[in-house]
Amino acid sequence: MDTNDHFDFWYAVNNTEIIRLPDRHLETFGATTLHYHLISELMDVSNQVRVREGQLQAHQPQIVTPEAYAETFLEGFGEEAARYIEWLKEHEQDVRILQYGYRLRQQAYSEHVISGEVRGVVDRVKEQVETRNDPLSAIVVGVDDPWDVCLVKLFWEVIRRSARTNIREMQSRHLFDTAEDRRQRLRTEIEKLFLEASRNPELVEHLGKKLQEYDMFSEYEDRFFALIRSGRR
Repeated sequence: MDTNDHFDFWYAVNNTEIIRLPDRHLETFGATTLHYHLISELMDVSNQVRVREGQLQAHQPQIVTPEAYAETFLEGFGEEAARYIEWLKEHEQDVRILQYGYRLRQQAYSEHVISGEVRGVVDRVKEQVETRNDPLSAIVVGVDDPWDVCLVKLFWEVIRRSARTNIREMQSRHLFDTAEDRRQRLRTEIEKLFLEASRNPELVEHLGKKLQEYDMFSEYEDRFFALIRSGRR
């Protein structure tokens, strides 16, 4: 990366101000569509402000291996935005949610130019967004070029706010478990079922079905048939 390339995306990052973040976090088990309003002054014209409006879509987070981490997709974003993402990957390892394989996509894009000062335009856009009462709306003041870097910064901040909740919800479904973790959890359940079946012979059939379902019957076969024999005495 040469000096000019490095300067371009940092110029956008350093001049990005997030006015309003979405009220809701990213969905853990489904796609999320964010509605953004990006406000920027035209570079060579005074008192002219561009308002870009569109959508950012994040697919359901996927847990990936470290080797697959570099395959996070950016769809519809330019070269500087891609360079910024690469920098974030190298320096923000604590934000685990990005490692799940998000895809960013721009949709329903539109833009228009308004005469006036930036702050006045921001106030007007805020009023419109609040009237819609959309919990997934965001407002950003950024640069006119490269403006898509401003959206990457917005999305990164949304990820930061969502990560703890997303991770907690994934952990509640044991999605971070290793194969051995899952096996151990099943063994704990099987032990409980054996205890219940030893006290109530009517539950032996249920125990057998679970052993088959978990592909663990051969592991517990001798113990299972011993339980049946003991129940016939």
